[in-house]
Amino acid sequence: MAPSLPQETIARKRDGKPLSPDEIAGFIAGFADGSVSHAQAAAFAMAVYFNDMTRDERVALTLAMRDSGEVLDWSFLDGPVVDKHSTGGVGDNVSLMLAPILAACGVYVPMISGRGLGHTGGTLDKFESIPGYVTSPDSGRLRQVVRAAGCAVIGQTDTLAPADRMLYAIRDVTATVENISLITASILSKKLAAGLDALVLDVKTGSGAFMKTPEDSRALAESLVAVANGAGMRTGALITDMSQPLASAAGNALEMRNAVDFLTGTAQDARLREVTLALCAEALSLAGVEADPAKMLESGVAAERFSAMVAGLGGPGDFVENMDTYLKPARVVRDVFAPEDGTISAIDTHAVGMAVVVLGGGRRIPTDAIDHAVGFDHLAPIGAAVDASRPIARLHANDDMAADEAERRLMAAYRIGGAAGINPLIVDRIAPGEAI
Repeated sequence: MAPSLPQETIARKRDGKPLSPDEIAGFIAGFADGSVSHAQAAAFAMAVYFNDMTRDERVALTLAMRDSGEVLDWSFLDGPVVDKHSTGGVGDNVSLMLAPILAACGVYVPMISGRGLGHTGGTLDKFESIPGYVTSPDSGRLRQVVRAAGCAVIGQTDTLAPADRMLYAIRDVTATVENISLITASILSKKLAAGLDALVLDVKTGSGAFMKTPEDSRALAESLVAVANGAGMRTGALITDMSQPLASAAGNALEMRNAVDFLTGTAQDARLREVTLALCAEALSLAGVEADPAKMLESGVAAERFSAMVAGLGGPGDFVENMDTYLKPARVVRDVFAPEDGTISAIDTHAVGMAVVVLGGGRRIPTDAIDHAVGFDHLAPIGAAVDASRPIARLHANDDMAADEAERRLMAAYRIGGAAGINPLIVDRIAPGEAI
């Protein structure tokens, strides 16, 4: 059978017909090499948006986008290669601790991470608060750091799944981002290109998540688990609560400080510890490795792995011991008090994230520079009592007007009084064989 022309592939999907793996592979390969135009790719994305894809089509799309670039080879390592992906939230700095904890447990973690999107913080932005840290190392340095430290948290390179990067840019300006098939292929193509043996997914649900309801979060998690396993990567998922900030800090350097305190045992937020260790345990199970992540955390080995990774990627060799020397403080630091005394009953977590954006800790447009110093710490959780001596948070800002606006937004995000709605932290679990 002769290969389909791009317009024939678009027409089949426009008319609600399933596409074969060869049709999908040919279209994506053509998009990557320029023989399929951006207009045709936009039409394809819109056709998928309205008519969706079957599981087999999603697998084919994911593999085609993976194969548009380099696939990393870790065969020289003596253990399994694993990673974690979160759908994003506020105060979600789990990756900063999870990678070195897993490395301490004997698996290798080449973590391909992203920048902040909308109200959510980005792992790369957090690491760029460390002077000298290189988020885009060449492949030789990446392999060296992963071998030596056991983990490396970096950004997507130009050679990994380039078709995904190109297609996402089109989806972003054609109102076709919010489609589970396209979201699934975008997330997983990068992870498959990273050459992983196993992947654990942290799919958020609640006011600070992209998927607000447990039903929508489960639909996405099931798609991700089914497609990842269908593409040959052992994958499971936890659906976790994002109805309040996960850590007590939101903002890049503040979350980095929170993570170092966590790894060294100086201070550990209870909810953050529970989610981090649950995801570590799930990742180790998927990789077939028996180890105790809590023991590796408490022994200090995970902190040592973190320090080795930071130094290997260009950061200070004594960052863990002397982070106050390297993390720049904000000019304005002050407490934020609730307008009335009482108990926190609910938090609009999306609004907390947007308050960080107002301070400059996130981007209003993609080209914005990040102010790593700004944000909030000492964020009070649902169920906490607040009054004139117990604030809801401490604000860090470098601009007085932005500080005032962010303070107003934060106060509006906290509901005081009424019954406190504390949701279970681990909402659901989807094992590799459960998703269809």
